[in-house]
Amino acid sequence: MPHPSSSSFSSASVDAAAKGVKLERYASGGGALLMRRAGSSKIVAASSHLLFRAAVLATLALVCLFAVHYPSLLSRSFRLSAAASSSSPPRQTSRHRNLLGSSSAYAGAAWEREVRRSATPRRDGGMSVLVTGAAGFVGAHCALALRARGDGVLGLDNFNAYYEPALKRARQRLLASRGVVVLGADINDAALLERLFAAVPFTHVLHLAAQAGVRYAMRAPQTYVASNVAGLVSIFEAAARHADPQPAIVWASSSSVYGLNTDAPFSEDHRTDRPASLYAATKKAGEAIAHAYNHIYGLSITGLRFFTVYGPWGRPDMAYFSFARSIVAGEPITLFRAADGTDVRRDFTYIDDVVKGCLGALDTAGKSTGSKSGKKRGPAPLRVYNLGNTSPVAVTRMVAILEKLLGKKANKRVVTMPSNGDVPFTHANVSHAARDFGYHPTTSLDAGLRKFVEWFLQYYKIDPAKLAKGSRVGTKTTKKKSMGAKSAAS
Repeated sequence: MPHPSSSSFSSASVDAAAKGVKLERYASGGGALLMRRAGSSKIVAASSHLLFRAAVLATLALVCLFAVHYPSLLSRSFRLSAAASSSSPPRQTSRHRNLLGSSSAYAGAAWEREVRRSATPRRDGGMSVLVTGAAGFVGAHCALALRARGDGVLGLDNFNAYYEPALKRARQRLLASRGVVVLGADINDAALLERLFAAVPFTHVLHLAAQAGVRYAMRAPQTYVASNVAGLVSIFEAAARHADPQPAIVWASSSSVYGLNTDAPFSEDHRTDRPASLYAATKKAGEAIAHAYNHIYGLSITGLRFFTVYGPWGRPDMAYFSFARSIVAGEPITLFRAADGTDVRRDFTYIDDVVKGCLGALDTAGKSTGSKSGKKRGPAPLRVYNLGNTSPVAVTRMVAILEKLLGKKANKRVVTMPSNGDVPFTHANVSHAARDFGYHPTTSLDAGLRKFVEWFLQYYKIDPAKLAKGSRVGTKTTKKKSMGAKSAAS
């Protein structure tokens, strides 16, 4: 058997011989041919490099030219690219894209003049209020009330498509007719918020922008986190770090934070650590975040827990609104009953009463004690209040009132409430709000729904006479099959 060392030596000899043959061929003329080919390759490579550099320079020139002439489109493409590279939201959230262009449009002397004009009070001692969600239901009503009494108001809304943007645009036009500017932008646009606080010394922020709805959170959870948590932090950050002086902040929490609480009526002293829905959890998280910003930065913060707000210019996803549409269109509605067979009940609160509560909270908010430097002079107010009607009413009773006002019977289907985050009843104790800023709701459900139906018929151009005759009447917007399946959300 050969020795391992002799085997290795034999292999080395063969390799050396092979290399020798290759070298001999190269020396006999093959090498010259290869050298000529190498020279030709270098020429081609040099030409390719020149062409590549020319193409790069031309591309850069085109990009610079595009950036000069179309800056807003370019910035928007960068934002979309950044969004695509991050964790993708659920498919349903594509409906919630911002319908407007880049916030870079909000700059310049003319823009600042318009913003300041809208935000400047018209009465001695008036407030200057930034209202987020100003094209929304509660936001629009509050902005109108503030302007009517002479306060300065600037609105902010992203006009997303959770429900028909046309209704939000109509509210925006109504506000514009009263001298209130509503900017189309998102509360998560930190650069725009910083620009606004630099342009206007807001005394107050009424933060009402949020992703609403209990059941929709099961289909699009990320939109709730982005709006109700990240958006709230954006507002607090801008007010704490970029406003001088810091404004007092009043923001919309929700009665949903009471979750699985069974003590009634719901009091601010009751437990709120058992949310029954993601929506409720984001609002509860907001209350905890408010505590942190109040403690660290000295922001004066008031949270308002709304109880089923209804009325003219309302939200089409709410039960009373969607039921009215379905009754008019001759479509069935679904009513929920609790697991024990009892009717679902809600503490329906008319919009005018809620507006009075919001303005009362603003008027008594107290001052923030912090500064842009991060130092605070002492503790600042941190409050939370219920804003309800104190009189729960069965949803079946609400439907009966709508039937009477519309002159047409509903096609009702009654089912047991599913386990989707809704609760069987809500009932507000408003004694704290009554004590601190004189909150006293005065509008009954019958009176409030009468005002809603009057607006509803006028806005959608519906002839009451045709309804009375039982004819099928549509509305000017596209109806969704799910509209009839809504129950009263808080």
